Amino acid sequence: MTLEDRPGSAPVLAVLDYGIGNLRSAQKALQKVGADARLTADPEVVATADGVVLPGVGAFGRCIEALGDSGLWATALDTASLAATGTGRPFLGICVGLQMLHQGSAEAPGVPGLGVLPGEVALLSGDVKRPQMQWNRLEVAADADKHPMLAGLGDDPWTYFVHSYAAPVGPDTVATCTYGGEVCGAEARGVLWACQFHPEKSSSTGLQVLENFVALVASRAQDRNGLGL
Repeated sequence: MTLEDRPGSAPVLAVLDYGIGNLRSAQKALQKVGADARLTADPEVVATADGVVLPGVGAFGRCIEALGDSGLWATALDTASLAATGTGRPFLGICVGLQMLHQGSAEAPGVPGLGVLPGEVALLSGDVKRPQMQWNRLEVAADADKHPMLAGLGDDPWTYFVHSYAAPVGPDTVATCTYGGEVCGAEARGVLWACQFHPEKSSSTGLQVLENFVALVASRAQDRNGLGL
């Protein structure tokens, strides 16, 4: 991908196409909020994009296997790792894409995740129906009310979840929901963002989250271009 391929000033987002789920719904939602979002399985295209998105649906083990089979494992790991340090390009994980950023999951014992974020993904606790397949209210985590992921969401944000497993609530958690207990709804470290809910299915709240991410990508791209990187 060359600069000549980029229409206008829209930031280019590489949506990792590793053959899992309806990736086009995430692509279209990102395009709706102003990104030049492209489905790709080409590491060279990913390397020149302004930001990277890792969607995921279904089983953790199958997603990990498919990411490896696609040849995108190393690219995803390197990009997410640099994003987590704040030195790389912005990276967004969605649903199982969030879970894959962790060390592993109880859903697939012995299958390693990308390991960029600490902890193991676990089955939703309590006497609840699994999967959680519903709208649920996001609750901002302590000290995270100013995080740019959450900008403009208002006082009563609702998002749509479809999952049976969740990442541990920890220092990277910026939002939770309540479902049989406190559940990790979104995480952030550096310019690595991840949401357990589906922003592309979460109406205006989800689009706002995606718009916030695209704004981050555009800002970082402008900074890099200004430095000649």
